[in-house]
Amino acid sequence: MKLLAQILAVVAISFVGSLALGAVASSAWLTLVVGVAVAVGAVLGYGWVVRRTERRPASEVSRSGAVSGLGWGTLAGVALFTLVIAAIAALGDYRVSGLGSPSGALGLVGIMAMAAATEELLFRGVLFRHVERWCGTWVALVATGLVFGLVHLSNPHATLAGAIAIAVEAGGMLTAAYVATRRLWLPIGLHLGWNFAESGIFSTEVSGNGTHTGLLDATISGPVLVTGGEFGPEASLYAVVLCLTAAAALLVVARRRGRLVPMRLPRRRAVAATLSR
Repeated sequence: MKLLAQILAVVAISFVGSLALGAVASSAWLTLVVGVAVAVGAVLGYGWVVRRTERRPASEVSRSGAVSGLGWGTLAGVALFTLVIAAIAALGDYRVSGLGSPSGALGLVGIMAMAAATEELLFRGVLFRHVERWCGTWVALVATGLVFGLVHLSNPHATLAGAIAIAVEAGGMLTAAYVATRRLWLPIGLHLGWNFAESGIFSTEVSGNGTHTGLLDATISGPVLVTGGEFGPEASLYAVVLCLTAAAALLVVARRRGRLVPMRLPRRRAVAATLSR
């Protein structure tokens, strides 16, 4: 019931937020304000439902370290995606023809802030945290990563390769960011920076959801393995390798800090009782 209540709370806020963003879609400034407000409301709502259902402070969204976690995470997300685009551009498959839409980029900050906050609260804050408590870090990382990838199969232009890439990138890197810090601020920042760079800066597809008009007027075309095809650069081999490397580094940090939860095996007596039936 704790798990269900927390999932419903985050999903409800996300649904209402999506409706609100749809209502103000014609205004970049209102989209920014509404998107950021929904993101803040989602964090506050998550904290409230965790306190009510688990009878504990929601330390994973405590104000301590929020600014630095979000700030450095966002910068790192932008930097990582910039490296992906740089690699694609080096092969001549990403070309800039001029300036795009600064106002469009402004609105995308709000959209991506809401998406980053609600998705991280749901998949890392709720699902991963509970599965990790039951099964340990490694099982939870793989299981929730696969779920995250499968969810993206419902996106437009979705492909199995794209879903696998998302499972590796988000399920690996973003989960590792949470495990290393035991706070949701770094993964939210990484998620926001990565998605905003995709859409708001480089004007590419975001998980198959269509090309957004960001700061740059650009085109991307070339081999699917390099560009990610219609799903976007997230399905590029460059993105997968880069995010796997970042995930490995974060998991090393988590291990050194003693924050990996070992796999939980059934108690010997319970196994013996089950086998004797």
